[in-house]
Amino acid sequence: MKRTLVLILAVANFRAYADPTANYETRNEVREFAAAMANRHGFDEATLLVQFHHARFLPAVIKAILPPADPGIRSWKTYRARFVESKRIKAGVKFIDAHRATLLRAEKQYGVPAEIIAAIIGVETIYGSHTGSFETFSTLTTLAFDYPPRAELFRRELEALLLLARDEGRAPESYRGSYAGALGLPQFLPSSVRTYAEDFNGDGRVDLTDATDAIGSVARFLAEHGWQRGAPIAAVARLGTATAKDLLAEGIEPRRSVKELREMGIDIGSAPDQPAALIDLVTPGAATEYRLGYRNFYVLTRYNRSSFYASAVTDLAMALRGAL
Repeated sequence: MKRTLVLILAVANFRAYADPTANYETRNEVREFAAAMANRHGFDEATLLVQFHHARFLPAVIKAILPPADPGIRSWKTYRARFVESKRIKAGVKFIDAHRATLLRAEKQYGVPAEIIAAIIGVETIYGSHTGSFETFSTLTTLAFDYPPRAELFRRELEALLLLARDEGRAPESYRGSYAGALGLPQFLPSSVRTYAEDFNGDGRVDLTDATDAIGSVARFLAEHGWQRGAPIAAVARLGTATAKDLLAEGIEPRRSVKELREMGIDIGSAPDQPAALIDLVTPGAATEYRLGYRNFYVLTRYNRSSFYASAVTDLAMALRGAL
């Protein structure tokens, strides 16, 4: 019901602002945003309004970000097949061969395995082949002011983009990325670029279209979110005599010791005895796959807050390691 209401509101708002001739700088909420940027960060308000005059409403962005009208039940097998497949594995092996020294340097510095770094870049953009071609300033303006369900988030990202552009001496409209405003090989939102991106090649600037900077930035992001060097990510689990409902309701942050889980009836074999959470990977019409998610699994969900995502990254990393 909630998802349906969000969809209705978003579509209604889309229709209200679908006039491509309407200028953003004439809207009260945009003028208030520009005034706030001037007060908080010292931007010139008049200059910002000129930039918003040239920002374009992008219907394709709204269409891409809207949730499906009938989302149904997600399928782990379908999701996994999109990312752990021969094309991406071959491209990943080639990427690792080309950037092996950089990946190993990032692994040594941050403790994140090279294949995990490579797998994230593979899942996000197939190693740079799909970074997005949307003009980021117009994308974030569209989402910040014409997509009510997540307007607060995208106004923060629009603020971050303007700060990033000023930091880098670039025009805001010069950035290109995804329909959600994500940038470069690792698909960082502007706030993550400002916080976690790294000049890993030492040329004096951060460029996430450069593989070296992207590798260092992914590793730094995971490390700063608590990646544990040499620690496990996930392990196979089976329900045994347990009932999954209560454990799944506890969420994906590791809270239970392996001893506790075993005593609760989870069949975990010889899984490492560290705090973990029970993860369910559901496929309609098939048996649910269960895993233990350790702290590093949880860290992967800080990159994209989905257990499907973290599991796909883990599985692609294992496939890459096996293919080398």
